[in-house]
Amino acid sequence: MGQALWKLPPRQQQQLEEELADRLSDQGGEQGRDGAPPRRAPQHCQGPDIYQLLRARRGGKEQRGFIDLEMLPPELGITILSYLNATDLCLAGCVWQDLGNDEYLWQGLCKSTWGHCSIYNRRLPSGFSYRRLYLQLDEGCLTFNANCQEGISYFMSKGILVDHPTELAKFIFYTRRLNWKMLRIYLDERRDVLDELVTLHNFSNQFLPNALRDFFRHIHAPEERGEYLETLITKFSHRFCTCNPGLVRDLGLSPG
Repeated sequence: MGQALWKLPPRQQQQLEEELADRLSDQGGEQGRDGAPPRRAPQHCQGPDIYQLLRARRGGKEQRGFIDLEMLPPELGITILSYLNATDLCLAGCVWQDLGNDEYLWQGLCKSTWGHCSIYNRRLPSGFSYRRLYLQLDEGCLTFNANCQEGISYFMSKGILVDHPTELAKFIFYTRRLNWKMLRIYLDERRDVLDELVTLHNFSNQFLPNALRDFFRHIHAPEERGEYLETLITKFSHRFCTCNPGLVRDLGLSPG
């Protein structure tokens, strides 16, 4: 990433510019006493290179390679690290331990990967760690993708999910980390969860083929025709008509 992309807030930028100007003015005065022509302080410029400013803060020593995030305001360092995935954030934590283990970053990773978990709505105990929660969620998904029942049991044993159809349906709906084959098996066994999952879809004002594609993107159809496929089509039909009552009335459609 180019050096010119790293910018500071305006107030801090101005402070560092003044500090840089003072240092260069002092250097210019010393050179003038030695007989060399004095160096003029640079004029105010917009968007200074942060590498140049940090170099002035360090006494003019040349710094090469990546910027040290600890030299930046904490808010800026956290913003930079928020673009990393979990693996890269763990590696960054080996260099910048405080920033890499920041709870705000790991909370964002958890909620962007698993949009809903029962534990999000609870009062978190003392010593709770979103970093540990991320590792548990990742472990639970790996377990689910090998055995769906064991995976759900793992989530419940860690207090991440509660055994309620609505909570389980929301967890499934707001993540893409679950294997679709295991998910199909689980939903075939838990029709109460399937019912709640169908109601999470909003097909209002959608073109019918697009709504059907969206439905089967979340709830994968079985490979063979049978009772489960018929059940899915029936549930989709009821939900589509519920979301589009005007269309049903105008065209005389019926989910039956």
